[in-house]
Amino acid sequence: MSNNKTPIFFSANKFDHLPVCYYNHNNYNNNKPTIRFPSPEKISSVMWRNVAKQAISLHLKKPFSRAYSFLGISQDSILREKVKFGCLDMVPRGIHEVGSGRIGEILNHEDYMGRTSFGVLKNDNFWCPRGYATVAEAVSSTDVEEDVSIVEEIQELLQEMKKEEQREGENGGGRNRRRVARGMGSGKYRMLKMRQVKIETEAWEQAANEYRELLMDMCEQKLAPNLPYMKSLFLGWFEPLRDAIAKEQERCRMAKHKVAYAPYFDQLPADMMAVITMHKLMGLLMTGGEHGRARVVQAACIIGDAIEQEVRIHKFLEKTKKKNETKNKEDEEGDESNTVTTEQEKLRKKVTDLIKKQKLPAVRRIVKGQDDFKPWGQDARAKVGSRVIELLTQTAYIQSPADQLVDAPPDIFPAFTHTLRTVSKETKGGSKKYGVIECNPLVLKGLERTARHMVIPYMPMLVPPVKWTGYDKGAHFFLPSYVMRTHGAKQQRDTVKRTPKKQLEPVFEALDTLGNTKWRVNNRVLSVLDRIWSCGGRLADLVDRNDVPLPEKPETEDEAQLRKWQWKVRNVKKENRERHSQRCDIELKLSVARKMKDEEGFYYPHNVDFRGRAYPMHPYLNHLGSDLCRGILEFAEGRTLGKSGLHWLKIHLANLYAGGVDKLSHEGRLAFTENHLDDIFDSADKPLEGRRWWLKAEDPFQCLAVCINLTEALRSSSPETFISHIPVHQDGSCNGLQHYAALGRDTLGAAAVNLVAREKPADVYSGIAARVLVIIRRDAQRDPAVFPDALRAKLLLSQVDRKLVKQTVMTSVYGVTYIGARDQIKRRLKERGAPMEEAELFGASCYAAKVTLTALGEMFQAARGIMSWLGECAKIIASENQPVRWTTPLGLPVVQPYRKLGRHTVKTSLQILTLQRETEKVMVKRQV
Repeated sequence: MSNNKTPIFFSANKFDHLPVCYYNHNNYNNNKPTIRFPSPEKISSVMWRNVAKQAISLHLKKPFSRAYSFLGISQDSILREKVKFGCLDMVPRGIHEVGSGRIGEILNHEDYMGRTSFGVLKNDNFWCPRGYATVAEAVSSTDVEEDVSIVEEIQELLQEMKKEEQREGENGGGRNRRRVARGMGSGKYRMLKMRQVKIETEAWEQAANEYRELLMDMCEQKLAPNLPYMKSLFLGWFEPLRDAIAKEQERCRMAKHKVAYAPYFDQLPADMMAVITMHKLMGLLMTGGEHGRARVVQAACIIGDAIEQEVRIHKFLEKTKKKNETKNKEDEEGDESNTVTTEQEKLRKKVTDLIKKQKLPAVRRIVKGQDDFKPWGQDARAKVGSRVIELLTQTAYIQSPADQLVDAPPDIFPAFTHTLRTVSKETKGGSKKYGVIECNPLVLKGLERTARHMVIPYMPMLVPPVKWTGYDKGAHFFLPSYVMRTHGAKQQRDTVKRTPKKQLEPVFEALDTLGNTKWRVNNRVLSVLDRIWSCGGRLADLVDRNDVPLPEKPETEDEAQLRKWQWKVRNVKKENRERHSQRCDIELKLSVARKMKDEEGFYYPHNVDFRGRAYPMHPYLNHLGSDLCRGILEFAEGRTLGKSGLHWLKIHLANLYAGGVDKLSHEGRLAFTENHLDDIFDSADKPLEGRRWWLKAEDPFQCLAVCINLTEALRSSSPETFISHIPVHQDGSCNGLQHYAALGRDTLGAAAVNLVAREKPADVYSGIAARVLVIIRRDAQRDPAVFPDALRAKLLLSQVDRKLVKQTVMTSVYGVTYIGARDQIKRRLKERGAPMEEAELFGASCYAAKVTLTALGEMFQAARGIMSWLGECAKIIASENQPVRWTTPLGLPVVQPYRKLGRHTVKTSLQILTLQRETEKVMVKRQV
């Protein structure tokens, strides 16, 4: 079974009420659920304190455990020491995407909801939540409304909840409540609902507090300019400041413009000077003794020194760059000239590497020893710094977040002010004045408000989700919930908002059906998983909790041996980073399972991506996840098996074991299960002490869950009346190709993907693999001198099987490219440890991808024809600068969001700043 199938619906099996979970292959690309950033309009620390107090004041019987942070990591977790927002060390330099809108355009909260997956940034020593570095893509301090109205709104909601409970108490409980609570008594439902309110409010506030600590840490470490909020301000300040500096540089070039700083002001591009000025000034203002305030002289000297150092580095890099460009033209000057150029190349590479690692003192030492640069002097630095500060104060503005009329122009205020302060002299009396640059309080308030832009800790709900009734109405009680993840695509969001509610009712009903499915943790499987994990992993496809040791450096001067060792070191480090990422992923899933294991049941609110594919809003432990997730989840509401149910449970076990068994007829699969009853009983009774038969399955944890369930059923007095909670999968055979075969009335294609009835299921992947093998055998017989791919064909003869081609076949209908297919096959070859050097592996992957796509075209000509026709349609539409759009059978409007991005990158030794804007031009290739 694949681990990435999209659920269509859940229901009781019409055969004797066996619970069945239906899947298809439409989501092979595995777009995992995203954690979304909260709405700036709907959060404030004051508001959430009020909500939390009201929730706490209610007599809740089971408080939410504080043993977990909002990331869900338990205090005894192996990651506890690592989860300290180690990402601080990663932020100083790198490509920072500062904005996806036009310069000066402010995006609202829905533009960034769901934009960034909460995941793990891989690093040798730490991990951190992904998302903080990209909030600035759409967040601005100017996009926040007053919180008072929201506080009142939530207070009214809580009051309505109380009134509703009172009415139910007077009426003895209403039919509607009994229906919504799915069999719970009204008292139990109220208790769970209040716990849910407490979880949502407290978990969010805890997440906000942890994010505030991150902000403080970054400010203390002089990393404030790298904060998402600061970069969002840079988005609006950059172009006006750059233009003002460029204009000043033009004036300095004029002979009549005699100012002291003129010879120094024109030595660096204006965009670089703008970035350095913003970066250094904000770093100083956020870390100085007086928060938000700094002396002008101090700031001017620091900025002037930074600009001077950047001039030296810039000139060195430009100088060595020119030498490299003319190297080939000057060969006639002799070997000595070539030797000098080679040394310059090495120095340039060393400098650029040190800049990437943020080792600026070492960079300055190298550059200082290689140039004849004359130092500016303190006066020149101060004057250059003073002038760029002055230009920033003249061009940087911030908008007030106060409520305003819709048609009224926004209130704009200077972001910085220059004032004089008077200080008394304690010894001689009198006073002294000095200049101060101050940050507008709105900037500091905006920074405080960014604590609301952390990742929302979406968790499974203890009660059925709120029914969807609109674009942003449904799912969670308080956490921002949107029916579609638009990832900032304004046209898609506006289209859904304009769609009549009546048209979207089938979509809402489908999501409500998914959301009302009650799940629970399978504690027996969880206990086995915990034991394996505590003993170091390595079983049942769990990652090893230990890193691979680095290979020792060989004691040789042979360059070939040293290169081979360096290659091995790189591969081991990459492997260890991947292991670390996988460990973090498992810890997150386990922490959620441990939290929910004592709950009678819980629910997953769902929403859709822009194509209409449904996903749980909680991203870690859900039924769309890996074998681990599916193995420790089961339906909370069981059904009696019945004769047919027992039949399907046995077939399900054979499917999970796989290894070719899942391709037998139903009778063959039933016989397989019957023949392995002893192994099944042994797996259930002694999962780790016995023969461990279940570990041989392709989906081991799901196999173990079914072994336990089937054992209990067969040992009961009446197996057919035994209540089962196991979700049974009924899977489509490469669902994308099924659609194309049906559309094209392709008889051969239909037979290959089981649209035609037959005793044994056809296996399209084995069919493609067989065709690929025929082509490879033929090519391997050819002369390598005439046909170079003959050598690659020989290397692949023993490697071709269904697993090698499966992912490429499955994604072919979703437009996989040759490069994508090559990378997929390369990963499969590496996983199985194919005996090839890296260069051979790459060449073999290229050849195998080409052959696989050829075989696909031969077997599914109708599919290829339809795909080509759809592509031509998309080209025609996109040529008119229109996105491809359609409406699904359920009434959901879909607008493909692919538009060209305009980028402007400014590189300095301090940071790389990338200004990104979405243009009005659609991307033709992406639309196709």
